[in-house]
Order: sequence, then structure tokens, then C-alpha cells
Amino acid sequence: MEVEKMDENEWKYHGEGNQSLVVSHCQRCVVLRFLKSPPNQNKTPEEILHHLQNIVDFGKHVMKQFFGENYVHHGEIIQLPLDFVRQLCLKIQPERPECRCDKDMDTLSGYAMCLPNLTRLQPFRFAEHRPILCIEIKPKCGFIPFSSHVSQEIKHKVCRYCMHQHLKVANGKWKRPSKYCPLDLFSGNKQRMHFALKSLLQEAQNNLKIFKNGELIYGCKDDQDCVCDWNDLARHLKPFFFPCNGLASGPQCTRTVVKELIHVITMALLSSTDSCRAGDMKTVPISQGRSYCEASAFNRELVRNGKHKLESSGLPRGCLLYKTLQAQMLDMLDIEGLYPLYSRVEQYLEEFPEERSTLQIDGPYNEAFYEKLLDLSLEDDGTVAFALTKVQQYRIAMTAKDCSIMIGLSPCLQDECSEQRPVVLTSKSRFTFSVSVLDLDLKPYESIPHQYKLDGEIVNYYLKNVQAKEDPVMPNLFKENEDCTLVLHKV
Repeated sequence: MEVEKMDENEWKYHGEGNQSLVVSHCQRCVVLRFLKSPPNQNKTPEEILHHLQNIVDFGKHVMKQFFGENYVHHGEIIQLPLDFVRQLCLKIQPERPECRCDKDMDTLSGYAMCLPNLTRLQPFRFAEHRPILCIEIKPKCGFIPFSSHVSQEIKHKVCRYCMHQHLKVANGKWKRPSKYCPLDLFSGNKQRMHFALKSLLQEAQNNLKIFKNGELIYGCKDDQDCVCDWNDLARHLKPFFFPCNGLASGPQCTRTVVKELIHVITMALLSSTDSCRAGDMKTVPISQGRSYCEASAFNRELVRNGKHKLESSGLPRGCLLYKTLQAQMLDMLDIEGLYPLYSRVEQYLEEFPEERSTLQIDGPYNEAFYEKLLDLSLEDDGTVAFALTKVQQYRIAMTAKDCSIMIGLSPCLQDECSEQRPVVLTSKSRFTFSVSVLDLDLKPYESIPHQYKLDGEIVNYYLKNVQAKEDPVMPNLFKENEDCTLVLHKV
């Protein structure tokens, strides 16, 4: 791609995270990702290049091993003319949210990552000129901690996401708690998955966005800047799901369209579009754990109706949700069990700071790094090597807990569909689709103390302000346990 020949006006602000800023091309299905840094703390071009190369290598050599070739787009590094970068920075600066402007876009190195724009990427060539929907879901952690290091029993009953919701509302991040519970989405039970997706649509927060031809039509642009009008969403989606009939507008139309959307998302999430076969995987038992969260609105409704059995169908092994959950379950010790091991590594580095590169804390993220992650032993021999392995596995798990799943949908005719192209059917339409995962940057080693502190704040707030006020207390009606397994495989 000859970026230097493109006018900066052909690019637009796409979004940003804590470390990078993304712009997308108005016509082409590509995005450019630039690193950010606080004012007056600009890194050298060599440092920028090294950082970007680490991101690419981590996706290519590590996360592809967990998720599969078809699901991960690691991108490539390109070098741009500095004048182009500066003009682009000036163009998009007014579009950036004020809360994000504490860091500056890198305009000095000329290096950026070039990636596919998954909000516009067509699943197949024949659909190039057809409209495309993209649903972005940030599913969060899909299991209850099973570690014996957990000090508060509530963590064995209520998931991190549901507890964190209450603290976020108290801190003013969101106006009300969401009814979404990740364990319902990861259950594999269609009824629970439908409830989870409906809850996301009701209170999207930053966990769900819907794009039409690359433009955000539903969800939050940044924090509380939310666009969540179901009627408006149905107006956008009706031509996709009911292209030929005269489905009237109004509440019934809105409910019907939303129901079709939830069905399509569910089927795409349960599909397997990767060539990796379950028979190639190495399955390693980890522990016993429950498959439900006591704070789940779905769970509470069952109890309220006198039903004491929560169904969990389980996820198909090849689907992306299954792969995501297995990567998340590398957090085998919980942050409470992990933090003392982090302290052991820190103490070692204080004595031998030159060993930091040997331990590969900051890369390189190559096959050797991946191989060290395969040691699932929980027997602590007191060594720094054991502690470091658990720390690195935890960083992988945290990355998987914060990733985003992108589902691209494009209408297709019956004679265009074949066995080589995954298709999902609705009552009046059919779609080809693609499923991808992004936001796979390795979580920083230095963030572990923050995670330990935050975990305590979340649990303490929930115990003091939520559980203590609940009357009656949710009965512990479910006694059955479910096997949890970790799957590691090469692609």
C-alpha cells in the first residue's frame, strides 16, 4: 500500500486506547495504528520500531497459537513520510475525545502498524460492493476463579465483571449496571447467550458496538457518549434481515429485527471457521469450577421462578469463544495467588537488573517465549523460573480477558453460497460471515500491582455496598460442578 501517495484527508479518526491511536481509510479496508506517549516523553524512532515489532511478534508467534490462524490479524509495520504523519495528526486532533488528549500521537518516528479494518473488511471477494455489518463484542472474563488462593468466598460465587459494574457506577463511569454477565455468553447455552446479548444491546457500555459500512451506528464512542436507540438500530438493520417484505415499523418490528440480530451473532460465535481440529489439541485438566454467576440476572430470574437447574451446554471446541476462554484460564492462581510470585520476580530483578532481557519480560515474543507458557504445573518449587512462568501466563490471560471479537456480516444470495464459505441463515436472509479477534497486545508486566489493588477495591465495595444490602441473600441452590480444561495447541 503506497500510503505516501494518499491525501491525509482520505483518512479519519477511528479510535484509540491507552497506548495507541488508530485512523482508518475512507475507501480502503485498512487502518493505521500509531503509538502514543505523554507530552515531552517521546520515544526515539528505534524504541517505537522495537515496540511495534514486539506487538506484531506477539500476535504472530503467541496469540495465533491460542486462537488460530484465521482469527488473528497481526498486521505489519510500515514507515511513512513524516510530513504525511504530521498533517494527519493535525486533521484528526479535533476529533479526539478530551479525555484522550493527555497523550500525543507519535509524529517523529514515521512508523505505524498497518492492519485490516475489521469493521469494513468483507468476508469474501464476491461481496466487495455489498453492505457490511460488523458487531464488536468485548466479552470479558468468562469463568469464576477456581484458585485456592482466593481469600473472599464471594469471588467463588460472583464473577469479576458483575462485581466491577457496581464500583464503576459508584465512580460515575456508567449511569447504571448492565445485566450482562460473561458467564452467560460463554455458557454455550443458546437461551443464556441470547439473554447475555440482549443485555449488551440494552446497556452497551464499551462492551458492544455495531458498525454499518465502517460507521458506528450503535454503542459508545467513548465512555458515556452512547448511542443506544433500538428503534434507530432496527431502521438500520431492517434492510439486512427483511430485504423484500413489508415488515411494518413500530415496536413489533424493532423486537423482531433485534431478535434476528441476536440469533445471527449467537450462531457466528458458536461457529468454527479455523482449520485447527479438536483432535490436534492437547487437553490438560485444571480444576473444578462452576459455570454460573450468582449475580447474573438470568440466574436470579430462574431462582425467582423456582427453577433450580442452570443449563450449560458447553462451547464447541473450534469456536472463538472456546479458544478465548481457554486462554483466559491461564489465570490459574487468581491475582491473589499471582501477586506473591510477581513480588518474587521483582525482588530478583532488584538484585540482578541485567537479567530482565534474559527473562524475556519485554520480549522478544517468539516461539521460545510461547514454549515456556506450556508448563501448567501448579507446584511451586520456590524458583524464579516458576514464578516468572505464572506471571507470563497471567499476562496472556489478562490479554484474553480484555480482547474484542469482531463479527463481519454480508448478505449473500443462495447460489453464491458454498461449503467453503461459512453462512448463517435467518428467517428471510442469509449472510456470509467472518469472525476475528483483536486488541491482543500483551498486558504490561508493570500493571500487575494495579490489578492486585483494583481486585481488592472491587471485592470490598461489592461486599460492603451490594451483598450486605441484598435481602434475601441469594440462596446457594446449585451444587453441581463442571470440569474446566485448558487447551493448548499449535496451528
